[in-house]
Amino acid sequence: MKVYVSTYAKYNNGNLDGEWLDLADYADKDDFIEACRKLHADERDPELMFADWEEIPSGLVSECSVSPECWDLLEAYDDHGEGAVNAYCHCFGEWNKRDFEDKYRGEYDSFTDLAEQLLDETGGLDEIPEHLRGYFDYEAYGRDLRLGGDFTEHDGHYFWNN
Repeated sequence: MKVYVSTYAKYNNGNLDGEWLDLADYADKDDFIEACRKLHADERDPELMFADWEEIPSGLVSECSVSPECWDLLEAYDDHGEGAVNAYCHCFGEWNKRDFEDKYRGEYDSFTDLAEQLLDETGGLDEIPEHLRGYFDYEAYGRDLRLGGDFTEHDGHYFWNN
């Protein structure tokens, strides 16, 4: 996640002198803003302008602000991997750390694999005698999970729709 940092004064004077800054290089938003101000120390009180950005979900950055949630997102990348976090943003159109943690089910090859894991974790087949469990149709159950709208999937990452 990168942001091109310039200032409105530079822009108004016909130049966009600035620099790309990688958000992962900063502990939090305050640390980032301090670096931006140092970058533009040639101005007495720089009015920062974020002229461009890369790999930041919609709504977390604009021309005049970078959301502190970007650092939650970076932490989530470390904890869960970029694929899971990006899949969440794709499915739900925003980043919300708490919601992600509530909804994320994991990475699976198919709805059938999700169904098997879900039934195993919840003990859904415990009432069925062991010698009959092999007859259970996990594929059909996985299809029901998909068609019933209980789960959303993107790039192999599965989320509850609760």
